[in-house]
Parts: sequence; structure tokens; C-alpha cells
Amino acid sequence: MAPWKVIPVLISLLVACEAIKFEIQGGSSKCLGEEIGKGTLVVGEYKVVEASAPAVEKISVKVTSPFGKLLHSGDIVPSGQFGFTTEEAGNVMACFWIPGSTAGQFVTVELNWKIGVNAKDWEGVAKKDKITDIELDLRRLEAQVTSVLEEMTYMREREMQMRNLNEITNSRVAWFGILSLVVCLGVAGWQATYLKGYFERKKIL
Repeated sequence: MAPWKVIPVLISLLVACEAIKFEIQGGSSKCLGEEIGKGTLVVGEYKVVEASAPAVEKISVKVTSPFGKLLHSGDIVPSGQFGFTTEEAGNVMACFWIPGSTAGQFVTVELNWKIGVNAKDWEGVAKKDKITDIELDLRRLEAQVTSVLEEMTYMREREMQMRNLNEITNSRVAWFGILSLVVCLGVAGWQATYLKGYFERKKIL
């Protein structure tokens, strides 16, 4: 299989569009990655909408967690669905390829990937709780606000982690530089002492 082609997709893009379409060339793969927080509901649906030949109207799919855990797989299928709640924060990857294809063949895949509030079945909530449209809109708005706050908190935590990592790295680099300088000075002093003794023994000095 050819090297993976990774396409970063922003949450805002996925939310704004009901579905996205992308093309997969024969002999290669395409992956879509999204940074998702822990405990987030993710629902996806994919299908082949165009193919260069009937023989390549089916694809294989693999969705993995940030630590490589398999969350969903589909082998030689024209369409499929997946749904899960993330167990850890990080980059969730969805990879697609055409099994047994060759160069020149291609398929176009349509992916509807919903995250967080947008993945919730609000119609089911309305029927279950028997609430009006206005009450449903208020609940959805409340959930969206909560989701935004959680996302902001997650981003602040990530920023803090990166800042701490940078500070630790800078500190280690500084100490390594100091240690290297001390070692160099020590070696230079030893060489000077050794050469001085050598020249004195040879009565050069």
C-alpha cells in the first residue's frame, strides 16, 4: 500500500458541512484526522458516490484512536457507519483505500462526520422527553454552549501542556549546554596539563 495521505480537517469545517467528498486514487490511501477531546460522541457515515469502474465501487475503512486502538473497520464495502465515544483526547484518524486497485483507478467518497453536540439524536430526545420545538432548541443551544466551553478548556489544557513541555525542553538544553562547556573546559585543562608535563619531560620547556 502506498504511503498514507493525511488531510487535517477542522471541526468547524465538519460542523458547517453536512458531508464532505474526497477522491481516492488506486494504489494510495487517504486519511482524515481530527483533534477530539475525551468523552466526545463521534458518529460517521460514508459511501462511495462515484467510481472509475464497477470493480472499484467498494472501499476499505479503518478508524483509530489517538493511541492506535481500532474503533471501526470496514473491509470491501460500498458504504458504512460508525459511532463511538472517545476514551482519550487526541487525534482520531479515519483512513480509506481501494483494496486490490491499481494506478489510474479512483473512487469518490462522501463522508458525513458529526462530532459532539452535532452527533446527538435530537429528534429522539424530543420524542422521548415529549418537549416542544422551542424547548428542544433551547436544549440544543445549551449543549452547544457547554461544548464550546469544554473545547476551550481542552485547548487551554493543551496549551499549558505544550508550554510546560517547552519550558522543560529549554531547561534541559540549557543544562546540557552548561555540562558540555564544563566538559570542554575540563578536557582543555587536562590537555594543557598533559602537554606541559610532556614538554617538561622532554626538556622542551
